[in-house]
Amino acid sequence: MIRQHPQRSQLHNEIHERPPEPMAAPLAISHIVMFCDAGERTASREHLARLLRDLHLPVPDGEATHLRMDLGTVRLRWELHTEFVAWTFLRPLEDGQRLDPRDPVRAVELLPQDWLAALPGQCLAALHLWAFQARPHLLPVQDQARALMNEDRLVGSAVAGEEGQVLTDFATHADGFSRMLLMAGATMSPRRLGRTVQRLLEIETYRMAASLGLPAARQAGAMLNRAEQELAGLAQAVRSARREDEPELLDRLTRLAGEVEGEYAATHSRFSASAAYFGLVDKRIEELAESRLPGLQTIAEFIDRRLSPARATCEWAARRQDALSQRISRVSNLLRTRVEIEQQLGSQQLLEAMNRRQDLQLKLQATVEGLSVAAISYYIVGLVSYVAKGAMKLGWPFGVEATSAVAVPVVVLAVWLSMRSVHRRIVGHAPH
Repeated sequence: MIRQHPQRSQLHNEIHERPPEPMAAPLAISHIVMFCDAGERTASREHLARLLRDLHLPVPDGEATHLRMDLGTVRLRWELHTEFVAWTFLRPLEDGQRLDPRDPVRAVELLPQDWLAALPGQCLAALHLWAFQARPHLLPVQDQARALMNEDRLVGSAVAGEEGQVLTDFATHADGFSRMLLMAGATMSPRRLGRTVQRLLEIETYRMAASLGLPAARQAGAMLNRAEQELAGLAQAVRSARREDEPELLDRLTRLAGEVEGEYAATHSRFSASAAYFGLVDKRIEELAESRLPGLQTIAEFIDRRLSPARATCEWAARRQDALSQRISRVSNLLRTRVEIEQQLGSQQLLEAMNRRQDLQLKLQATVEGLSVAAISYYIVGLVSYVAKGAMKLGWPFGVEATSAVAVPVVVLAVWLSMRSVHRRIVGHAPH
């Protein structure tokens, strides 16, 4: 009766996704990882359905991301990930069966070879793993591994609390697969064997996926070297640039920033994914609970020594991108600040020139006002004289000249006061 979150069931069951399955030795395992884009991941699901239909087996729905199924002679485990598709084939071997070093049994031998060759995507990792039960009549695991692999590259350790031993050479052999041999002790349970096998397969998968960041880091490094040199030249040019050079410098800085940000956008997801894969490799190696075998490097030591430079290169490339972007931003801000200061100085000079022109206009206006007072007074006095002529006929006692002479100062004062009043009203309503 409680209202449920729409994704509760999916999130709850996520903890049970892709659990390790119990395994019984002896066993031959072939693990193939195909790097795929979105279209190839869809094609992988269709490719899987084609195999199952040919074997008259049920086809998973279109939303399935993993599948485990018994194909008869082999058992299939198919997993769809964000960037790759993992195909794992498990072939039970007869008890007491030995490996021929020249032609060891492989799980992929029992698959349709034309179907296998048409797997969508590009092969990123391929591994043959053989798991045997330790028996007194069998050769020691190191002797068997030397016959199967390159002895000078052999790496191995005791795993799972020394209940098993694993050896590999991390080399690609003539068939395009690397090889790994796991010898399970008598006390290793099928579930523990399954967990150990899954960790070994994931170490190989995530090791290769993490290394995808290395070519991108090397490519980015060449671009970063050139961009850093260009930025150093631009920073030096900003110090001695003339005012007319600033627009060109700002344009070059903008183009450089766009180039760096474009490279960052193109590689950031790759570096982030590599960092996550490196973390998964570390975690899976830790879960192996290794202990040293005489005369051999452990898997943890080998991978740490070989992957540490790749990891450091990816991390350093990501840090250089961030640092370069910040430096470009600082130089751009410095140049923009300089341009803004010069613009403000130019604006201040323009305002000063406007003030000077306004002062001249006010002086001219005062001159014009004085002339206007004289002109208006002249016309008004003329009108007064005409009025005085008419008034004399009506009995006005003063002559025309006397009347005009007396009217002149009165008219001038009245006109001047009127214009001052208008001037004050206009100035009083003007915006400050």
